[in-house]
Amino acid sequence: MDYRRLGRSGLKVSEFSYGSWVTFAKQVDIQPAKEMLTAAYDAGINFFDNAEGYEQGRSELVMGQAIAELGWSRDSYIVSSKVFWGGSKPTQRGLSAKHVTEACHAALKRLRVDHLDLYFCHRPDIDTPVEETVRAMHNLILQGKILYWGTSEWSGQRITEAHAVAARWGLTPPTMEQPQYNLFERVKVEADYAPVYESFGLGTTIWSPLASGILTGKYNDGIPQDSRMNLAGYEWLKDSLTKPEGQAKLAKVKALAGLADRIGLPIHHLALLWCLANPHVSTVILGASRVTQLTDNLKALEHKAKLTPEVMAEIEGIMGNKPAAPARF
Repeated sequence: MDYRRLGRSGLKVSEFSYGSWVTFAKQVDIQPAKEMLTAAYDAGINFFDNAEGYEQGRSELVMGQAIAELGWSRDSYIVSSKVFWGGSKPTQRGLSAKHVTEACHAALKRLRVDHLDLYFCHRPDIDTPVEETVRAMHNLILQGKILYWGTSEWSGQRITEAHAVAARWGLTPPTMEQPQYNLFERVKVEADYAPVYESFGLGTTIWSPLASGILTGKYNDGIPQDSRMNLAGYEWLKDSLTKPEGQAKLAKVKALAGLADRIGLPIHHLALLWCLANPHVSTVILGASRVTQLTDNLKALEHKAKLTPEVMAEIEGIMGNKPAAPARF
């Protein structure tokens, strides 16, 4: 496992990390959670991602109990939460100073820690002034309850606004952003954030590197019964594949699978390494509901050398884009 700086901060995050979205408290309880956290930790993963909105906080309860029972030293791992969806009442949602602060306190209790290493604004909030959110995050940092704060799925313009507010009032600016990034979702990371990297050194903790499983190839011949797309609440994901755009994606996945097979990789390893090759990616968040699935994904790190500039160019040709920059490994 290699480690990368989170933007311009001094914090080193493992190039692969582990997240609990969809799995903890939905597919996975305490014992299997402990097994997967152990497999990740023993492989060198040091960042574990969570959010108040994952299963209404129950995901954080499972992770908190599992880590407590494993007895890890607090200075050996990084844990995050995200704030936006805390409940149905007006004061339980969004990025007001009240909700940002109270959601942090609730996450600390659920995760059984005295501080959050990373705290994300899970989405932009058009009803709350950016200054209010920046100041709330700054105050939590001064209180020692969070160490770094960031955003998730914000626009480059709004991140820039947060930095301007922080500079104007002497507040702590955001360090990182958590965007979706994969071969099918690229605009934010590769275009929208380009000036933000240059000006502020934005770190990224990217999610859905396998496009919710599409880039594993398992949907090429239909939707398996035990797949994520058949989970309650994820009907939107299943519906997306039945549309013409979804069918076009599957055609590209089949072509990518052929390329991956030719260079001696499964397609999901190709997709994970492609994300990691972007120099602006600080860490790639893996999601897994079984230890075997997690350890298989981690094996991709053994094959970085196979993503040569020529292979990267072939990938871009399949995706219908201009040739990519050389891989960063």
